[in-house]
Amino acid sequence: MNSPRIIFAGTPEFALASLKALVESGNPPIAVLTQPDRPAGRGKQLTASPVKQYAQAQGIDVLQPESLRDDEVPAGLAALAPEIIIVAAYGLLLPQAVLDIPKAGCLNVHGSLLPRWRGAAPIQAAILAGDQQTGVCLMSMTAGLDCGPVYASAVLDIGAEETAGELHDRLAAAGAELLAKHLAEIIDARLSARQQDDSEASYAHKIKTSDAQMDWQQPAENLARLVRAFNPVPGAYFMLGDDRIKCWSATATAGNGTAAGTVIAAGPDGIEVACAEGALRMLNLQRPGKRPVTAAEFAAQVDIAGRQL
Repeated sequence: MNSPRIIFAGTPEFALASLKALVESGNPPIAVLTQPDRPAGRGKQLTASPVKQYAQAQGIDVLQPESLRDDEVPAGLAALAPEIIIVAAYGLLLPQAVLDIPKAGCLNVHGSLLPRWRGAAPIQAAILAGDQQTGVCLMSMTAGLDCGPVYASAVLDIGAEETAGELHDRLAAAGAELLAKHLAEIIDARLSARQQDDSEASYAHKIKTSDAQMDWQQPAENLARLVRAFNPVPGAYFMLGDDRIKCWSATATAGNGTAAGTVIAAGPDGIEVACAEGALRMLNLQRPGKRPVTAAEFAAQVDIAGRQL
């Protein structure tokens, strides 16, 4: 039996898991769409996406248009005669001219339980909101933002101390497994999709660095979730003078009623800062240009006890 003609569109590590699942299940794409190479690292060298690197290693043709709205791009994709286009964290919206190309439609591997957390950053949003569960969906793509009908989903519990990076890896694996399990019956129209209830929709906007700034006027529980949600990217931070200090691990404590932003204690047990409700005990921090250190090491390097942040 011939493999289906698949075009895969994806860019970061989340997408790579699904691409590998296609290849390893004997369904390699005829072509891969991925974002153009971007500057990365301290040297800002142009770097290929994880999806591009893997696709090239597998001998799969790679396409990197800056936009899909140029008429030549949909025409080129249509000439490849794909049966289905599979999208996972691609980073560009598919215009109607592309959505209309494959007879089995365009399928999105999305890292939430739709309609909750449509949009660009569903993993971080779920942690920030204190959700107990999240998951991954296979969604039939339409012109709207993540509002198409859902073929299948998998539910994952969110660990009490789980970071966005850890949850990302579990969701990527779950999405890849779900894709491999249901791909054939989606292409053959043997699996029906259920419509989303738009009235239950919530949205996860694209993350800005400023979103990760720690506001001591928030409850400590909120800040503990913020630290987890922005680990590893972009990293929760607070200002200490002119320095942006990143916090990689923290827990909420009862506090002692001190004014919000006051450093209550700094020592072997952590650096504890009063919040609007409770206090945040920071356990792992990083100064600009330095390696991450324990709170005890940080307190030995920086006079922070008693300061107002």
